[in-house]
Amino acid sequence: MVEGDTDQNQPKYTDVKDDRVANGDSKDHPLAGGVVALSLHEKSLDHTQAVLPPPAPGTTGNGSAAGPLALSKQHEANSGTVGTDPERGVAPIKADFEQAIELTGYGRFHYILLAICGLVSTSEEMDVISMSFILPSAQCDLDLNTQSKGWLNSIIFIGMMFGAYIWGSVADSLGRKKVLIVISIMNAFCIVASSFSQTYEVFMVFRFLNGVALGGSGPVIWPYFAEFQPKSKRGSMLSFMAAFWTIGNLLVAGLAWLIIPTGIGITTPAFTYNSWRIFLLVCSIPSFIVAALLLYLPESPKFLLSQGKIDEALAIFRGIYVTNTGKSKDQYPVRELLIDECLREELEAVTKPIKNKYKRMLYDILDNSKQVFMSPILKFTIISITINFTFHIGYYGLMMWFPELFNRFDEFTRAHPGVEDASVCQVTDYVVGMGSHSQSGVCSATIPSTVFMESLITVAAALPANVIAVLGMDRLGRKFFLVFSTMAAGACSASMYFVTNQHQNLAVSAIFSGVISMGNASLDCLITEVFPTNLRATGVAISMVAARLGGIIGNVVIATLLDLYCPAPTFIVAVLLAGGGLMCLFLPNTTRTALS
Repeated sequence: MVEGDTDQNQPKYTDVKDDRVANGDSKDHPLAGGVVALSLHEKSLDHTQAVLPPPAPGTTGNGSAAGPLALSKQHEANSGTVGTDPERGVAPIKADFEQAIELTGYGRFHYILLAICGLVSTSEEMDVISMSFILPSAQCDLDLNTQSKGWLNSIIFIGMMFGAYIWGSVADSLGRKKVLIVISIMNAFCIVASSFSQTYEVFMVFRFLNGVALGGSGPVIWPYFAEFQPKSKRGSMLSFMAAFWTIGNLLVAGLAWLIIPTGIGITTPAFTYNSWRIFLLVCSIPSFIVAALLLYLPESPKFLLSQGKIDEALAIFRGIYVTNTGKSKDQYPVRELLIDECLREELEAVTKPIKNKYKRMLYDILDNSKQVFMSPILKFTIISITINFTFHIGYYGLMMWFPELFNRFDEFTRAHPGVEDASVCQVTDYVVGMGSHSQSGVCSATIPSTVFMESLITVAAALPANVIAVLGMDRLGRKFFLVFSTMAAGACSASMYFVTNQHQNLAVSAIFSGVISMGNASLDCLITEVFPTNLRATGVAISMVAARLGGIIGNVVIATLLDLYCPAPTFIVAVLLAGGGLMCLFLPNTTRTALS
């Protein structure tokens, strides 16, 4: 089950030389200043045309040695040979993408990148999971029952399902960074607007739009982050970024505990802005911060290479080198990029004229969507869709209902002070039949502090699991972690039927949170790496569509069956998690391999 390093067939390469360096242009590049200069320079670059060496006179430009993607003999003669580095005494080298990113070093830039991209994941998870704390608090204001709560949980996933495909496809056409900034701003404003909503219907509309924005976050941020990582560290760093989901869960649980029980806010006959709405408003702050911080990051060099923007990619490599090492950009040894045959064909397609950029974008979206459902990518697409669908039925189907279950246990305990043992189904039968969810029950939005404490313990249990994933992802492999975690999470789900008191329920929930977190990290790594660069955001987006559909079905089914036939949800989730996890065995090993 443990994955080792794998050797890939070495592709044939075409040399693409940095004309500016080869011709002795010594103008200082703004990227020498590091991360901030990267983004400033990026604004001035023309992103509409590929920056490629011109063909030599008399060449045909048909993709042969004289074509636009190879150095012409005339160009080589004019350029001459680049001399050795005067400070280091090392001759400049040719490198493919993986070698080029390795030679930038690993340091300050990558940690800044991790912090900013991690905050994107944190804000995304906060926005999704915040609803689980709002449901018990808003049930009186919005007149919610179990079914309407299920749809409120699900509406954000419906929006994410649409947004994932749209934003993922656009990111493969226009770039990762621009899309991330737009969706972060849209997401923040939708959360603020939803906090001011006074009716269930208006709240649903803004939560849907919130989901459309959030739908682009996962499919874009994971490819973006992965494309800056050397293969030796990619698994551990992707796992590290997945840990920011746990941080998001902890922040939501902590903020809910601090804000919702206080009863702060204003209430008038015409307008109410109470504590749970203020809690939502606070949850929007990370999205505003993310939009500002993303301005200081460069575009993915891997994406730029796939678009034929060679000089821009080299400039970003130099900027990363300066930020990581503190040395001059002139000491970065790479002067020529090696382009494999697959990428060369993509570049030839990119250079084909299309009348305007909007037609190109539409063409790229449709073409990318078609390619992920064609051989040889079709197999990866089907398996990734299946795994994401089954995994997220369990992940969101249970995780988003934990606070509700804790609240139901607390309600049962208050009504039966002498009864120590009660199963989840017994508690649910009481709450639905005679408690707050019955037709004769009195609506109460008061949530005991123990509910927030139990929720905080549950999400905190994922922290040690994230540490294990970070340390072991590149050693044991993605498949090992995914199979182990889904089997363990399935066992936890089934065992919830057999818990007999509130403490056992908390213990099983905490274990489930930990193992499912490891599975989430390994799944994100595997799905991000299995698709080629030009289809990565689209492939991840389509997988995320399946994940959101799983979240929708999980929430609606859990909500319906929890009250109508209690044993069913836990066993359905157990089977789906275990079966879906085993599907990863049919995917290739991507541990410590180069990004395709």
